[in-house]
Amino acid sequence: MKLPNHIKLMVVDDHPAFRTGLIALIESRSDMAVVAECGDGREAVEMFRKVRPDVTLMDLRLPGLSGVEAILTIRKEFPEGRIIVITTFDCDEDIYRACESGAKAYLFKDASKDEIINAIRTVHAGQRRLSPRVASRLDECLKRPKLSEREMDVLLGLMKGRSNKEIAASLFLSDDTVKTHLKTLFVKLKVQDRTGAVITAIRHGIVHLE
Repeated sequence: MKLPNHIKLMVVDDHPAFRTGLIALIESRSDMAVVAECGDGREAVEMFRKVRPDVTLMDLRLPGLSGVEAILTIRKEFPEGRIIVITTFDCDEDIYRACESGAKAYLFKDASKDEIINAIRTVHAGQRRLSPRVASRLDECLKRPKLSEREMDVLLGLMKGRSNKEIAASLFLSDDTVKTHLKTLFVKLKVQDRTGAVITAIRHGIVHLE
């Protein structure tokens, strides 16, 4: 029988099979217990309010609210909330956004059982845990110039295959202004053309293919 002083966890992932496996791993430890599970970002926020888990394991790509949005919402209401991201995304922007939102650890779904359990114990103890792989990706992101909101709008236009004129019309800008944003965008992403900008942005997790 689980005791009250055991680590209480919530598992949030929209893939039932993975969620079941993660829960089985946690429950196999005598000092841990899963007190809630769900596959939706909005539901995760509601459940957190009800059960107040010691540690939450959360995916990034979720219906309802994204993992980052859910983390931000939880941490705003419960600053002491301890959340571990566990995901397939290994892009530096995803890692940056998750850590900036308040996640205490970032794991990939191919992490070993020991890595997952050790991360839970570390975060429960009030510490952060970033593997060398994650720390390296985070460092890459911090070194790269950030795109402005307007540059992001132009980039999303490129993603949709729009011409400069179409982007200008959708953003209520002149063609020359769009060209200026594109030049700055290319410099920041260290690319030479539109195709390079899109490929690089996807590779680094600045944008995602739906």
